[in-house]
Amino acid sequence: MNVGPTAEARPEAPAHGFRGDPAGPAGAYPKALTVAVSREAGARGGAVARKVGELLGWQVYDQEVLDYLLLDAAGRDRLLADLPAAARAWADGAPRVGSDAEGEGLVRLLRAVAAVGDAVVVGRGAGHLLPAETTLHVRVVAPFEDRVGYAAQLLRLTRDEAAVEVRSRDDRRGLFLARTVGRDPADLGAYDLVVNTSRLGVEGAARVVAAAVRAKHPFAEPADE
Repeated sequence: MNVGPTAEARPEAPAHGFRGDPAGPAGAYPKALTVAVSREAGARGGAVARKVGELLGWQVYDQEVLDYLLLDAAGRDRLLADLPAAARAWADGAPRVGSDAEGEGLVRLLRAVAAVGDAVVVGRGAGHLLPAETTLHVRVVAPFEDRVGYAAQLLRLTRDEAAVEVRSRDDRRGLFLARTVGRDPADLGAYDLVVNTSRLGVEGAARVVAAAVRAKHPFAEPADE
């Protein structure tokens, strides 16, 4: 039974690490940047996130890794182990969201990832839950028919079955976001950047995101290629 990512997939501290103590009190925003990737189902947002991580040399936290860390207290402790006390205090000071403890745990985990910084987070409402000042919030989109075609190929479904699956995933993600932070993923004003993978492709979209990272945060540089 699969109980979480393999040892190779478990997150390690990003190469660049935390960039020193945040200025001001423990509640100050972290200095390092996080990319939060929101995506339409079938728009290949996960692939864009992985490519952004490759271009920048940053750790990618997808749904599998985040779900694993939510269940693994020791993993969360390792994530925060090398941070200054002020950064750990900020990560632990997560406000309560939603109506249950699960939402609070999610925010605490996302804040821990953001405190470490140099991270790409896929989904989980991260762009709405982390500070706008230190988060590049990206929405990955594509036309519905293209998303259906991709899902049909990936999941080996008929186009009709894939259309149902794409709508179902979009609905589930929308409900999660509404329940957790009371936001609508279709509100494009909530994002720093919207990229269309049908127009740009995965690599082109990732390079646009990487350029936006460098524009928002002068410390972010692409990894050597």
